[in-house]
Amino acid sequence: MLTIGRSKARDRAPGGDPRSVSRRGFLGGGAAATGAIVIGFRLDLAGPARAAGGPDLSKVKAMPNAFVRIAQDDTVTVIVKHLDMGQGNTTGLATILADELGADWAQVRTEFAPADAALYNNLLMGPIQGTGGSTAIANSWFQLRKAGAAAREMLVAAASYQWKVPVAEITVERGVVRHVASGRDAKFGALATSAATLPVPQEPRLKDPSEWRLIGQGVPRLDSVAKTNGSAVYALDIRRPGQVTAIVAHPPRFGATVKSVDDKAARAVSGVLDVVAIPSGVAVIARDTYTARKGRDALSVTWDDGAAEARSSDAILAEYRETAKRPGHVASERGDPAAAIQGAAKVVEAEFSFPYLAHAPMEPLNVTIEQAPDGTFDVFGGLQFQTVEQAVVAGILGVTVDKVRLHTQWAGGSFGRRATPSADYVAEAAHIVKATGGKAPVHLVWTREDDMAGGYYRPTVYHKLRAGLDAGGAITGWQHVMVGKSIMIGSPFEAMMVKNGVDGTTVEGASDTPYALPAYRFEVHNAREGVPVLWWRSVGHTHTAQAMEVFVDELAHAAGADPVAYRLALLNQAPRLSSVLRLAAEKAGWEATKPDKGRALGVAAHESFGSYVAMVADVSVETGKVKVNRIVAAVDVGIAVNPDIVRAQVEGAVGFALSSVLRNRVTLKDGVVQERNFDTYEPTRMSEMPVVEVHIMPSRAAPTGIGEPGVPVLAPAIANAIFAATGQRLRSLPLDLASLRGV
Repeated sequence: MLTIGRSKARDRAPGGDPRSVSRRGFLGGGAAATGAIVIGFRLDLAGPARAAGGPDLSKVKAMPNAFVRIAQDDTVTVIVKHLDMGQGNTTGLATILADELGADWAQVRTEFAPADAALYNNLLMGPIQGTGGSTAIANSWFQLRKAGAAAREMLVAAASYQWKVPVAEITVERGVVRHVASGRDAKFGALATSAATLPVPQEPRLKDPSEWRLIGQGVPRLDSVAKTNGSAVYALDIRRPGQVTAIVAHPPRFGATVKSVDDKAARAVSGVLDVVAIPSGVAVIARDTYTARKGRDALSVTWDDGAAEARSSDAILAEYRETAKRPGHVASERGDPAAAIQGAAKVVEAEFSFPYLAHAPMEPLNVTIEQAPDGTFDVFGGLQFQTVEQAVVAGILGVTVDKVRLHTQWAGGSFGRRATPSADYVAEAAHIVKATGGKAPVHLVWTREDDMAGGYYRPTVYHKLRAGLDAGGAITGWQHVMVGKSIMIGSPFEAMMVKNGVDGTTVEGASDTPYALPAYRFEVHNAREGVPVLWWRSVGHTHTAQAMEVFVDELAHAAGADPVAYRLALLNQAPRLSSVLRLAAEKAGWEATKPDKGRALGVAAHESFGSYVAMVADVSVETGKVKVNRIVAAVDVGIAVNPDIVRAQVEGAVGFALSSVLRNRVTLKDGVVQERNFDTYEPTRMSEMPVVEVHIMPSRAAPTGIGEPGVPVLAPAIANAIFAATGQRLRSLPLDLASLRGV
């Protein structure tokens, strides 16, 4: 039914502003004060989301929910079901709804939705509320268009009734409902209460693209001012009445457990309130972060390493190389590549290795959990998998999920780290609340060192490739073996994501290659080492794109062919990827640029998360130093809802990925992580950022994601440019720049 006034999206813990008990509450007040409209939709995807081809999101019906609220002061609040961790999806999602509604951009606001999978499930993930896989815009496109369109038709119907004029003669533009012939007009707020009493249109008319005024126009981001003046509330800003801070001593080796604890010195630190054991370690609770950290430093903990991972990175990779010699699970196969290679005129082989990588978001992990007097709980944080987090907290605290209210805050980065299937750090906070009896709100804080060394990493991976070429340079067969730890095996998503031993997130980008290979076999081995792994920005594509695109470049060189032309010949069944490849090459001046004195261009193209990206890297190499001068990118994301944000995401992907291309890795020494802060895991500096040009392909296709697809192509484009400039092939990441010292 249509709801007026306070919606579920506006319920929160007593006290209004999460940072205080007096500053402000949610936008608006009760129904009588706001005349609010609450409209939204639901699509049950328990089965169809996993069916071949995925769900048809255009068929979603207009059903009451909580995606838009119109108040008497004319503000339009769009309820955002996804976490915004800097990627700008709040602006993009609001743009979609506001354009269909006919709102003026100046009146638009956003608000994060509560945890409610029945209303706010990610339509491309199934019955789960969560953000990831670059799906925020893609899964919401039709859902929010219909929400805006339905609200617009209800406002028009209300005006038609009040003014006694035909609906067809009423227009809506820039927040004003107008009947030109009679000279009547009204702003949204004046019609909201009346409109809220009307039936919800089941199939509202969606605007033709020619009618759009916001979509595709690059409207200003809604979060820029608040993030600039410091008023935006991040998880780390949360201050609840009586709040205490907890910091946890974790074992230095993954899989180790607490053997014994001497906490006398920790309890003697002024300001330390308690020390409690939890499943993941020992928590020190204090009046503030500094004191909690000081108390943790005073702990004396003996760890039981009997079941811990105690190997070094080199030993783990050596085991991977041996594993690759055995048959693995077949992820993709066509033809007989072994026979095709055996009869080839030329055979090319290559190996690639990839280290563990930390997510290293600027805002370290943290969350606050508060027990209310009625025994319910409020959770405040940069929450990325709300359905999982709500269920985990409820399970630990022994209550039903409806007794746990989630309040999503702005997050200072994630890159996948806040979306753990186990809700690890949120679970940790829940265990502390349980151990302390909920006496005070607990703000769990991980330091930078905790975050860097405390696990979950992009898996370390090994690829081994072999291909044959005929006398004309055409590929006859391709064999590909990969070894890496599966993210999904052992997680709640295993049954859905792992088929016949193959984790789709491990092999994506290679098992489904768009290259027309006549004979192809891709095998995968699921490693079982004790290092916890997780999706890292662009997941499996982070390594498969490097292996595929550098190897294709090698084959082009072996065939004596131009790398762009060689790829295009293999992409005759992939028109969208071919188009971005041509565009990037054209804008970079590919045909007119020849290698000169250690400077050259390199190219790569890759599809991920339904989007198509090609990059050309302009790279200089001198006395072993690599400088990336310029990156020219072409992207096809369907309809670019906000072109400025699309460009920003590609630019950000270049900055994010460049450090992992040139230097970053997480290494283990006897099972202990060596890199613990930005001094040893150095992010990209502004001084080394290349010029980045982003060209967006015009499209009428439904939008796809761009948060991740800019990452995979950077490394192979740079590696291929280094080869063109020096004749030396660098395959593994980070690139072995020391080998270029003689150049």
